[in-house]
Amino acid sequence: MYRHIRDFELRYTDTDNIDRLKLSSLLSLLEEAACSSADELGFGYEVLKQKNYGFILVNWYVELSRPIMLGEKLTVATWPIKPNRFAVFRDFELFVGDDKVGVATSRWCLVNLENFSLLPSDYIFNTEMTFNENRAVTFSSWRIPEIGLSEKRYSKTVVWSDYDHYNHVNNTKYADILLDAFSVEELSRSNIKNVQIKYVKQCKYGDVLDVSRLEEGDGLWTVEGRVNGELRIQMRVCFDG
Repeated sequence: MYRHIRDFELRYTDTDNIDRLKLSSLLSLLEEAACSSADELGFGYEVLKQKNYGFILVNWYVELSRPIMLGEKLTVATWPIKPNRFAVFRDFELFVGDDKVGVATSRWCLVNLENFSLLPSDYIFNTEMTFNENRAVTFSSWRIPEIGLSEKRYSKTVVWSDYDHYNHVNNTKYADILLDAFSVEELSRSNIKNVQIKYVKQCKYGDVLDVSRLEEGDGLWTVEGRVNGELRIQMRVCFDG
């Protein structure tokens, strides 16, 4: 069955203060693998751009068995899962050499780039396509309970450097924004075991994102970003310490 394989040499700028691959950098590499797989299968960025279509991420779920470190070569295997009417699924396996260090799954939506309205997946996927139905991880609990402004940590104003080619905050940027709810000391002594991100509504230039967090126990935290009280982004992250 189809699997797209891509290798990545980790750069100094991909890692954090103790030489671990940053979550934002990991998500960027997974997205790069997803994009090159889509190119290979005939529904990549340049093809969809001609139709004024695009994919936007709705959810991430990532599990890591250990940190991925500077100096290691990360191999990403990825494949699309059969979509439903509006959601397109893609799974990932992560390797360092023969060591399987993580798995991930994601949900995407096809949109009309003029107004970001949802388009049915059959606009690009026909009934004759075959899909690899092997799952990297069993996960379907996409809902994250809201926490409100329970413990506001800081506010972030959206600026140009947060943008991508869809003129909104790039999905990987939110990983940094949400993890900034924790101190250097907290993050330095803990590794991410698993993380779930839900993209609720896009943020634009000048929006002020208020970031809050809530501890749920056993290393589990929920972090939210809101603009004028309106929920825009959520993350549930579990640390090992």
